[in-house]
Amino acid sequence: MLALNAWIAIAATATVFVVLQLRRGIPTDLVFIGAAAGLTLIGVLRPERAIQGFTSDAVITIGGLLAVTAGLRITGVLDWVGELVLGSSKTDGSAIRRLALFIVSISAFVLNTALVAMMLPVVVDWCRRRQISTSKLLIPLSYLTILGGVCTLVGTSTTLIVNSHLRDAYTSRQQQLAEQRAQQARFDAAAGDSAAATADSAPPLSPEELARLARFNEGVRPMTLFEIGKVGLPIALLGAAFLVVSARFLMPDRREMIEMLDEQRREYLVEMRVSVDCSLIGQSVESAGLRHLPGLFLIEIDRDGEVITPVTPSDVIQQGDLLVFTGVVSTIVDLEKFPGLIPSTDLTYEIHPQIRRGRYLAEAVLSRSSPLIGRTLRAANFRERYDAAVVAVHRNGVRLATKIGDIKLEPGDTLLLQTRNDFVSLHRNNQDFYLVSPVDGYMPRRHERSYVAAILGLLLVAWLCASNWLKSAGVQGLGSPPIAALSIVVLLVFTRCMSTAQARNAIDLQVILTIVGALALGRALEDSGAARDIANLIVNRAGHNPRLLLLCVYLMASIFTELITNNAVAAILLPVVINVAEVAGLQPRPFVMAVALAASLPFLTPIGYQTNLMVMGPGGYQPRDYLRAGVPLALIALATAQILIPLVWSF
Repeated sequence: MLALNAWIAIAATATVFVVLQLRRGIPTDLVFIGAAAGLTLIGVLRPERAIQGFTSDAVITIGGLLAVTAGLRITGVLDWVGELVLGSSKTDGSAIRRLALFIVSISAFVLNTALVAMMLPVVVDWCRRRQISTSKLLIPLSYLTILGGVCTLVGTSTTLIVNSHLRDAYTSRQQQLAEQRAQQARFDAAAGDSAAATADSAPPLSPEELARLARFNEGVRPMTLFEIGKVGLPIALLGAAFLVVSARFLMPDRREMIEMLDEQRREYLVEMRVSVDCSLIGQSVESAGLRHLPGLFLIEIDRDGEVITPVTPSDVIQQGDLLVFTGVVSTIVDLEKFPGLIPSTDLTYEIHPQIRRGRYLAEAVLSRSSPLIGRTLRAANFRERYDAAVVAVHRNGVRLATKIGDIKLEPGDTLLLQTRNDFVSLHRNNQDFYLVSPVDGYMPRRHERSYVAAILGLLLVAWLCASNWLKSAGVQGLGSPPIAALSIVVLLVFTRCMSTAQARNAIDLQVILTIVGALALGRALEDSGAARDIANLIVNRAGHNPRLLLLCVYLMASIFTELITNNAVAAILLPVVINVAEVAGLQPRPFVMAVALAASLPFLTPIGYQTNLMVMGPGGYQPRDYLRAGVPLALIALATAQILIPLVWSF
């Protein structure tokens, strides 16, 4: 019979699911934190356990990885990775195929949270440029990462936790075996001395029992690097194949309102000069990626006075070309990603990176009293007057055919400006402008630091891969993923790949609070005894039938993984299934691997795994969205595991 606190913890977890399902607009982090706070107030969860998530390795690692990702994005490294992985894809189907090959291979050796944190902005950016809803790709991104994580021991934190518990259990049981053997030796030595034989009150185990205990202990030995992959790899291949074929049909198509209203937003005319070191020189317009920028259109190329219009996909970009675009602000900002493509009105833009990093984008609407009215930008000396460069001009939704320097300014013209960070505060009340406002989301690329950032990113990947071996070797500091992530953040700031403020701003508080709340719910189920009582009830009902018991263990681990965190499930169930195998007279290895696999393959809920939570907000997902592809994937994993586990590890 479950205790009152156990029922309350179960009810709170169920309430979270109901609220997320019915109240779509409510913030996810508020629901989880509210549930954790409520359980703490009524005494189900101790305060120190409720806030323990803030010091969790997973939370700190994710925070560090978000900051590292920002550094890679600011320096343009992620732009290059995105072009490498998804550049030639034109549809969500082809993108999923390329992601499946790349993600499953990499996630086998890189912790899942690290990979999703790095790839999330890449996929979101590709979706925006291709006018494809992020909801089509982000759940597949998380699922592919999860599938790849079960191919090796270091692919996911869950298998590392399982291995840590196995190491402790194996050490403890080997000590007990050594004591039993020593007791047997004492009895053998004193076989002829009845007084000595009775001195030890505990009778020794028989040689057969000692041998059986030794065989059992081998079933809880720590895993090798590729052992779990004997079943994990087939699951990953089948699951990835399923996603490639069906994800595009199963995933919802939700577009943000800002994307749906792109056609109604202000269009600017902008001129960009191809500098001598531009990466686009020698590429066609199509291969350079200038034909698939959302809301932006290349209307002409000015080459030494010769105007090429209309521009065709096969036109080759040359040094010194003046590219004339018309489009919306968000995509004009994207032109920052192309090294050597500089605004024609600011020739110091790329030449002086330090100056460029101090620049921001702002919009200013000219008033009737402005001294600029009736004058061209060239004649108005705008740069000297306001210490700002005009990047683009908008006028009442009309596409201006005149070059920017020759446009005669009129009242109401909106100017897109490249300014210093104090421009808005200095000119907010200037009578020359009706309105002055900053452009959100503008982040100047530090292309000159891209090689440094790339090296640090690769160092982090290698560090995370080696963390398990370092920890097992007794090097606790170097073997800590949080320390690895935070150290790379410090190095990115120290090497001027990003500023301290940018590192702080990169940490998504909603993601962090959601994970902390989910961890608190898991602890409530654990501390109240609900998880252990239900687990024992299910296992006891299965009896001594090994295959039925294996099925129950796998299903139990899967269900609890969807309700609480996978790491908690591994910690709760592993000692339970080892004891159950011992009582049933079976080898524990199949049941240990069932728990490790089931706890590492959560597909049905957003709180089952950190990567599912990480994509929930950017993808605009509801809990039911995870069921569409998650249920078939879970069934594929279940069937494959039930068939292969007994073949690889005997009962």
